Amino acid sequence: MLRSHRVARRSVRKSRAGFTLIELLFVLAILVVLGAMAVSTFTNTQKGADINAARGQIGIFDTQVDLYHFHTKQYPSKLEDLVEKPSASNVADRWEGPYIKGTSLPVDPWGNPYKIQAPGKKNPEGADLWSMGPDGQDGTDDDIGNWKGK
Repeated sequence: MLRSHRVARRSVRKSRAGFTLIELLFVLAILVVLGAMAVSTFTNTQKGADINAARGQIGIFDTQVDLYHFHTKQYPSKLEDLVEKPSASNVADRWEGPYIKGTSLPVDPWGNPYKIQAPGKKNPEGADLWSMGPDGQDGTDDDIGNWKGK
């Protein structure tokens, strides 16, 4: 009887020694769902960070464009005028730049150049500054400019 009891315990241990295929698939499915949720959260966070970075850079440009206007009495025709001295003598004599550090202008988080229009269509008393946004297309709903939020 003692021997049959030991054999019975061994067979129970052998059947409970590992995980079943169903249990492993269930755990794997849970891990896939959690991974998908993490990727989704990270993607949305990155998109929001890129938009906020573009807004911040536009805010810096806006301030520097106003300073350029204060010194030269006109708005720059292109953003490069904030870095390089304009060739027109009436502006060059009053130019006190560079207004942006570095030898070139930064690009937006999507690798596209920022845009300027003066006088602005949305800011007729000043200049419009904008990024073409995530889609890289000018004039679409995802453009980020200094006119939004005012």
